[in-house]
Amino acid sequence: MISQQESEKLLTEHGVKPTANRITVAKTLAAARRPMSLSELEAGIMSIDKSGIFRALTLFREHHLVHVIEDGSNGVRYELCQSHHGHDDDDDQHVHFYCERCHRTFCFHGTQIPVVEVPEGYQLQSINYMLKGICPACARER
Repeated sequence: MISQQESEKLLTEHGVKPTANRITVAKTLAAARRPMSLSELEAGIMSIDKSGIFRALTLFREHHLVHVIEDGSNGVRYELCQSHHGHDDDDDQHVHFYCERCHRTFCFHGTQIPVVEVPEGYQLQSINYMLKGICPACARER
């Protein structure tokens, strides 16, 4: 969990004015330590309505403060970017794992990302490293 001051500093470093709602959304994402859907955020933040959370996430995305991850279930999840700057370069790229049973998404920070070369003429804008399968907790339930 990050403190109020750490949240304010992270927002400011990314060029986002630290309002009470934005700080709450950032702290909730940081505490989760995994990508969260809008509905999960809404359930966890009772003091802000869905549109307020979505506005904060949209602003965070514009300022490279969150990663938007397609989770494999036709939905998206949001993860706080730990790169601590608002530049276009993303030094917080990592692999994600989507559990097809519990529908949670996990971060694999230590897993090496494969190098992908695109043919000449193509301009790569983003990469989504998503692995799918069953997480250890769900595998134990079998």
